[in-house]
Amino acid sequence: MTPFEELLSRETPERAAEAAAYHKAPRRYLGLTTAELAELVQGWRDARSVEERVALADELWQSDVHEARMAAAKLLVQARIRPDAGVWALICAWVPQLDAWAIADAVTDAGARRLVADPTRLDEVEAWTGSEHLWSRRAALEMTRPWAKLSKVKPEDLAIRERVLAWAETYTTDRDWFIQKSLADWLRDLSKHDPERSRLFLEEHGEKMKRFARKEAGQHLG
Repeated sequence: MTPFEELLSRETPERAAEAAAYHKAPRRYLGLTTAELAELVQGWRDARSVEERVALADELWQSDVHEARMAAAKLLVQARIRPDAGVWALICAWVPQLDAWAIADAVTDAGARRLVADPTRLDEVEAWTGSEHLWSRRAALEMTRPWAKLSKVKPEDLAIRERVLAWAETYTTDRDWFIQKSLADWLRDLSKHDPERSRLFLEEHGEKMKRFARKEAGQHLG
């Protein structure tokens, strides 16, 4: 039985209908639980080389089944992958196809690890900030959240943080809810480790943000 056939064999129509109603994106849903999916992905990951995992992830993604796309992204979530050029290329190929938050979060989770492994890839990510595609713009912020969460910041990390904050400034006037939410989350993460920098950003640019986002961003600032 192939991995995709394993997914299909676990379809639960009632839960699938609930998942379709919840996620809303027009694709097939199987109704697997998070635990079921994690168990399957772990087994597939352990039994394959990096190259084989990339090939499987590509195959699963192309099915356009919700759980298969989630599994594809989760197959590539790992801090250390060598070599990882193929992994990064596949993730970048997926970004313009993103159309729903759950799959987008799984993809950007994988992408964030590849950015941390090789920050020179930020040049490619920066191009997404000007995209007309909502989920590409969001991916740029989500993949760079590790730099908002750093408590011990090296000079090179500080430079990256400031680079992303410059992107964030351009996002403040973006009226899409998902962009505003992502911006708020980034700034809230930053406020836990560098409250003064987060506060300064909000003082200078917060009025351009939506009210809910400004409030969430400053949640830990008092």
